[in-house]
Amino acid sequence: MITDGTITKLPLTKYQRWQWWFLVALSIFFLIVGQAAAVLLGRFYYDQGGNSKWMATLVQTIAFPILYIPFFIIPSSPETSTSSAPPSIKIIASIYFVLGIVIAADNMMYSVGLLYLSASTYSLICASQLAFNAVFSYFINSQKFTALIINSVVVLSLSSALLAVNEDKSEPSGASKRKYILGFLLTLGASAVYSLLLSLMQRTFEKVLKRETFSVVLEMQIYTSLVATCASTVGLFASGEWLTLHGEMETFGKGHVAYVMTLVWTAVAWQVCSVGVVGLIFLVSSLYSNVISTVSLAVTPIASLVVFHDSMNGVKIISLLLALWGFASYIYQNYLDDTKARKRQAVEPKSRNDSLC
Repeated sequence: MITDGTITKLPLTKYQRWQWWFLVALSIFFLIVGQAAAVLLGRFYYDQGGNSKWMATLVQTIAFPILYIPFFIIPSSPETSTSSAPPSIKIIASIYFVLGIVIAADNMMYSVGLLYLSASTYSLICASQLAFNAVFSYFINSQKFTALIINSVVVLSLSSALLAVNEDKSEPSGASKRKYILGFLLTLGASAVYSLLLSLMQRTFEKVLKRETFSVVLEMQIYTSLVATCASTVGLFASGEWLTLHGEMETFGKGHVAYVMTLVWTAVAWQVCSVGVVGLIFLVSSLYSNVISTVSLAVTPIASLVVFHDSMNGVKIISLLLALWGFASYIYQNYLDDTKARKRQAVEPKSRNDSLC
């Protein structure tokens, strides 16, 4: 991984090559399947009569205790000794609190966006997070702009712009043009905030925690999710939406059991996605995890065609192709950067040995 012109030690050196590729592939699988399933279940919740935006927000983080399973089962790599003193508990707690509140607000924006958009449109707009990722990484993580990165930003921006003016008959019934625009803007804003969060997390690892072991990455995910869950719970009760939950369950299209199971499995799906995100942050980088999360844009629209019979008009198809083009440009640049980093790491020990001789 290259940041600010320097090369950080790649987790590839901690595992045999096949082990590293297996863990990366497993993390990618968890991320794509978890995110696609969570979006489809969230859309199903709204389609069957669910209407609580705070409940849809709460289920995105409430199952965070699932993360304790890999936390205790998978051993973390030994920490390297550092000359600097570790940050105080007060500083760490403040960072986790702020990040948790921002996560809760971001989840709320995503929930409202999904309420007013079809699953396919929603997922395609979320692909714009790569464009925001490039911008925030440039200013916060000192990632350099290249021709491929600029191409990715432009193409993904065009993809989202097409959806902004698209007339889609498959949007949720009762969603007016005004609500469609609101859903579009909130989803776009949520994508920007999500990209900002990942860049800030990466910055926290580098400048505050100054270590990025598996346990530290999981701890950040767990504690920020705890804060976000508390904030969402307060919002649920403060808004009065908790009073409508019994009525939602009574009128849910598929029955009481389906209502409960939809919420439970949505919560589980989001945490499966989180395990994938954490794995990729540890194995590669938080920036790369953002890149891989956009792969679901090719999965969710297709799955929504089968599950919800969403329409795929010409504008959506062009938007999908543009999003895939932008994704390919971005991931190829990431591949070039990692290849260059590995070559430099391989040269450095030889240079040291030569100097000692």
